[in-house]
This record gives sequence, structure tokens and C-alpha cells, in this order.
Amino acid sequence: MAVTGIGGFFFRSKDSKALAEWYLTHLGVGAPEGVFVWPQQAGPTVFQPFRHDTDYFAADKTWMLNLRVDDLDGL
Repeated sequence: MAVTGIGGFFFRSKDSKALAEWYLTHLGVGAPEGVFVWPQQAGPTVFQPFRHDTDYFAADKTWMLNLRVDDLDGL
């Protein structure tokens, strides 16, 4: 079993909409909705800022990383 890539990187932001617009304007990546999909050989990676008060991941954490593996059932 091995990690084959990053499936997603999620992080908190005090102003997730403004941050998403900044990434789009200054780096040319992303989408106005704030969900960035980065195509890679192993598959797409989602890069997304969340509101600072989101309950999508643990309240005491500022970011979350999802890894892509070659054998999810074996894991």
C-alpha cells in the first residue's frame, strides 16, 4: 500500500471568499466559488479555503489533508 498523491487540502480562512478571489486574480488558479481543482497524474487535488467557523473538520484544527492511496480497502 502506498500514497499516490494528495486528494485534497482544506484550510480555514477568516474571509474564504476574498482569499479565493485573491488566488484567482494573482495566481490564476481556482474558481470564483472558491474550490480549486488541481489536475495531476494520480488524479485531481481539491484545494479549498473554508470559513474560519466551519464544522467540516475538527474545531481545534486549522487545516486538513486528504491523501490518495493505491489500496483504500487494504488501508
